[in-house]
Amino acid sequence: MRTILNFNAKWAFSKMVSDIPAAIDNRWDFVNLPHSWNALDGQDGGNDYFRGTAYYAKAFDKIDLPAAALYYLEIRGANSSADVYLNGQHLAHHDGGYSTWRVNLTSAMADRDNLLVIAVNNAANETVYPQVADFTFYGGLYRDVNIICVGESHFELDHFGTPGLKITPTIDGTTAHVEVETWVCGMKEGQLLRYTLYDAQENVVATVDSTDTKVTLDIENVHLWHGRKDPYLYCCEIELCEGDDVIDNVCNRFGCRTFRIDPDNGFILNGEEYPLRGVSRHQDRWGIGNALLPEHHAEDIDLIMEVGATTIRLAHYQHDQYFYDLCDEKGLVIWAEIPYISRHMPGGRENTISQMKELIVQNYNHASIVVWGLSNEITISGSTPDLLENHTILNDMVHEMDKTRLTTIAAVSMCKMDDPYIQIPDVVSYNHYFGWYGGETDMNGPWFDKFHATHPNIPIGCSEYGCEALNWHTSNPVQGDYTEEYQAYYHEELIRQFFTRKYMWATHVWNMFDFGADARAEGGENGQNHKGLITMDRRYKKDAFYAYKAWLRSPEEAPFVHLCGKRYIDRVEDVTKVTVYSNLPEVELFANGVSLGKKAAEDHFFYFDVPNVGETQLVAVAGDYRDESLIRKVEVFNESYRLREKGAILNWFDITEVEGHLSINDKMSDIMATLQGKMLIGGLLLKFMPKKGEKMMGGFEMNGDMMQMMGGFTLLRLAGMIGMMGINLTKEQLLDINAKLNKIKKPKK
Repeated sequence: MRTILNFNAKWAFSKMVSDIPAAIDNRWDFVNLPHSWNALDGQDGGNDYFRGTAYYAKAFDKIDLPAAALYYLEIRGANSSADVYLNGQHLAHHDGGYSTWRVNLTSAMADRDNLLVIAVNNAANETVYPQVADFTFYGGLYRDVNIICVGESHFELDHFGTPGLKITPTIDGTTAHVEVETWVCGMKEGQLLRYTLYDAQENVVATVDSTDTKVTLDIENVHLWHGRKDPYLYCCEIELCEGDDVIDNVCNRFGCRTFRIDPDNGFILNGEEYPLRGVSRHQDRWGIGNALLPEHHAEDIDLIMEVGATTIRLAHYQHDQYFYDLCDEKGLVIWAEIPYISRHMPGGRENTISQMKELIVQNYNHASIVVWGLSNEITISGSTPDLLENHTILNDMVHEMDKTRLTTIAAVSMCKMDDPYIQIPDVVSYNHYFGWYGGETDMNGPWFDKFHATHPNIPIGCSEYGCEALNWHTSNPVQGDYTEEYQAYYHEELIRQFFTRKYMWATHVWNMFDFGADARAEGGENGQNHKGLITMDRRYKKDAFYAYKAWLRSPEEAPFVHLCGKRYIDRVEDVTKVTVYSNLPEVELFANGVSLGKKAAEDHFFYFDVPNVGETQLVAVAGDYRDESLIRKVEVFNESYRLREKGAILNWFDITEVEGHLSINDKMSDIMATLQGKMLIGGLLLKFMPKKGEKMMGGFEMNGDMMQMMGGFTLLRLAGMIGMMGINLTKEQLLDINAKLNKIKKPKK
């Protein structure tokens, strides 16, 4: 019978050694797994976190392990490449930092004084994905490491980290035909396989003994897995038997369900429309990196359940098996993908294939997964024949490995609707940030309408949308100000547009949580992407979190009311706008005990104009539920609410503005709407920018859509963005442009 021993405790760790050690000396520290060496420097900004090789070593005696014929090392996550050595002998190399893989240790193991060394490397290279992406590539042994002890006859352990069995339910009326396939190493004459299916109460519902490695068992009156409404799970166990003895066993839970994705009606689960509205998730935390413990995963799933999501895009790589298990249990519909992202590498094709094989083999049995993601924003530098061939190979391979699920992609916003890349997968989603990275919020819905009209037979969704928010505040939010108020406004607008378009097969907010991106330097806090609905430490739910909760959680299930702006107390205006979110039909707002009236809102967003005098205690009441906040009248704006970017040449509030006239705080579209403004920009700035049809940063073309999108940027924000392309305008140049704009009247709206 197999024994699985957790091997996480007391590993020696060092970035100081340069070769495989024969012993552990004073160059080593001791750590417990999971562990990442970038837990701090991967989140503090500067894009200077350690990327290289570090070593983990552990001494052990074979006599302390259970007696077995074979001993396998199981590594559930080593980012991004790793080599395993036992007693100085090199046993294995693995590329890909997000999947489970195993190494047979048996032949190199001594009875006493074994030294196991794992060299882990997250350095840049041209063959292993990811290499370019907007997140930190944390190095380390950041998931569990186990020793699996088995006999000579055992279920397969070597094949792409397989769980040892493959379960494929097919629904026929009220019966599920469950095909179960397994692989056995060293099976001997006289041994047989016992297949057993259990219901959620652990009652046997079907069983058969066989020497075949593929059988079909039936479940009568099958209980379907139906998302959050009813995430019912069965269990399949296979025992390898010899006489009365069980030599080895494997088991997996599974769910029975049908689904399809309709280009007009979206996601259909078990024959019913089941809108997929949810979030994306990265697997890291503040001060921990990606070395998450089970309680961290459990807290994340609870928060995602609280907001009301029906789906998660698990970006941009394979996540922990425990998290997929939680998704099965909670009924969340999952998009699972590999880190084929941002930059296509001609030398990385084999790695995309191996990572996809591992993703599917290891996760095939999860009822929650419905689509396999081939890539993310990979055409940012344009489609090439090699890129398209790589995707075709992946797409065909996925369909051969899994005939029950569909393939998808997350296309970059500038990817043209007629790009051949779009034609490869079964369904398509786009990453759009109109209203944050240029453009306007109201461009989002019409863009998807255009795609739907252009490709009426291709299901279309939105795989990323969002904007950044930190603890900055204003009563006049504008694109690019990083305030919590603008993020709330942005998501209100996107909710109204996306959730009323039933043809959109799935929508995924970017992101559920703020996450580490060490190269980022914006918003006043470097090293993070702050588009999360919740802060990276999981301690604060931004107001936008409650906008989604109001739409996605029913009042019968989780009635609530939320007063926005709790961190925005000091306000200068005499009458201030206060927003309330609730899934109840009516809200009443009280100011210092005096009712300001009741309001109804079908869109769940309630707006009140509140007199701002002295100190005002606000209480929002909806049914039996209430929420409180405080506002205070001040004469001068509280500067602690205002963004001051680290390293900025100019902050927007340092710009001289003349009423009725332009400034570099105005949008490019407004400046270019005036003849004088167009001439000024043409002479002073556009000479630096790529012309239509030329390539710009990232390699994509300056096409009409891109030019329209850039019209939504203020000139100041655009100046900062072109700085990332190596085109740097000085403070003096910007102030000179601003002075000239101050003489030009704003265009009439």
